[in-house]
Amino acid sequence: MISLKRYLDSATTRAEETEGNCPPAACLALLSAYRSGLAEMAECGANACPDLASELKSGITRLDEDLGDHPGPASITRTREALGELLRGWGEKTSSYYEQKAGEVKDLLLVMARTAESLGHKDDRYREQLDSVTSQLETIAKLEDITRIRAIVEENAGQLKRSVARMTAESKAVIDHLRVEVSTYQAKLERAEHTASCDALTGLGSRLWAEGRIQQRIEAGNPFCILMIDVHGFRRVNHEFGNLVGDLILKEFARELRSSCRLSDLVARWAGDEFLVVLDCAAVEAKAQIIRLQSWLCGPYQVPGRSGHVSIRLSTAIGLAEFCEGDNLQEVLGRADAALCFDRGRAENQMTA
Repeated sequence: MISLKRYLDSATTRAEETEGNCPPAACLALLSAYRSGLAEMAECGANACPDLASELKSGITRLDEDLGDHPGPASITRTREALGELLRGWGEKTSSYYEQKAGEVKDLLLVMARTAESLGHKDDRYREQLDSVTSQLETIAKLEDITRIRAIVEENAGQLKRSVARMTAESKAVIDHLRVEVSTYQAKLERAEHTASCDALTGLGSRLWAEGRIQQRIEAGNPFCILMIDVHGFRRVNHEFGNLVGDLILKEFARELRSSCRLSDLVARWAGDEFLVVLDCAAVEAKAQIIRLQSWLCGPYQVPGRSGHVSIRLSTAIGLAEFCEGDNLQEVLGRADAALCFDRGRAENQMTA
């Protein structure tokens, strides 16, 4: 590349001395060689530092375009000067780039050294061997020659790999034991998550589980409706027949509620004798579902009591709330609860009328 530059410089000088005497064929050949030299410079730069190649290529391309088809000696001289500035600037950037990379390599080697030192402290049997590797890595980090750094790293990589491999093999029993422990705790965690997501009495979804599923729908922005259902007069059941009968009634009611809903509907026990259903539809379809649920759920329920089966007639109050864009969890639940209170009050007024 340097020889070519000297040749071009001398060619430019001769061209200035004999301007007008250059045979056309020779000038074209010289210009072609000059352009080829520029292209080779760009390619060599790309090979030397691919990450900075685009800057060099674009600069040389501009110089080539500025030459034009019939450049004179003055134009060639300007190109030569611009090329020199371009190469000097690109060379300085490339040098800084590789200095930075060398620094990163050194930092990595120091991290490796600290890691090897830490491993040595964990197992005295390998302390001496790993201390040797640590010392060599720290020495490498002080070198400036990248080639020398690479050679020494390759020389010691095998030794470090063998040490770690032996430590891993000898620790296999411990690792296997830890895996068993992790699997055990994972199973316990899954059981705990299942317990948290299910109501213990009815087997329906828990309130926490229902709130999480509603929040997912809110974030997705999909249309849905919430039905909040109250077992009307359930407190009377507990007072007259006891809590055990009350629990059996709630379990039977939960089974009927689940069987009356679609598989895609979310069904949960909300609190006490209140249940919640999430329907992925608009309010019009949800109102039709309410009519069907009331027809299915309201009626006599028979459960075992202290002295034979007990037959109890249940009715429901249902509050409906449709999700509106911009609603948060508390807002849509609050509307469902308000609708439930209204429907419960209406049912009580009808009973007393």
